[in-house]
Amino acid sequence: MLQAMHVLISGLVQGVGFRFSCCEKAQQLGVTGWVKNRQDGRVELWAEGKAVALDQLTIWLQQGPPAARVDHVTIERFDPKQYTEFQIKETTT
Repeated sequence: MLQAMHVLISGLVQGVGFRFSCCEKAQQLGVTGWVKNRQDGRVELWAEGKAVALDQLTIWLQQGPPAARVDHVTIERFDPKQYTEFQIKETTT
């Protein structure tokens, strides 16, 4: 059964390859959805997949790529929207 989560990550998470690395990790785990930078300096993502895959992605998000410094991760659970791939979106205005 698919689950979904909306996540906000704060810290040093922009300009360090966070979105690219997150996209790679999500694709490795078979997770669909999107990731984008926000103008407030946070990274936002929507992820859908099996509970185990989302748990593994959540663990990865706590650290991110080597150049990142994650200070806080906020997760909300939702019903899936049936995304078919994981992609990088443009920055929120």
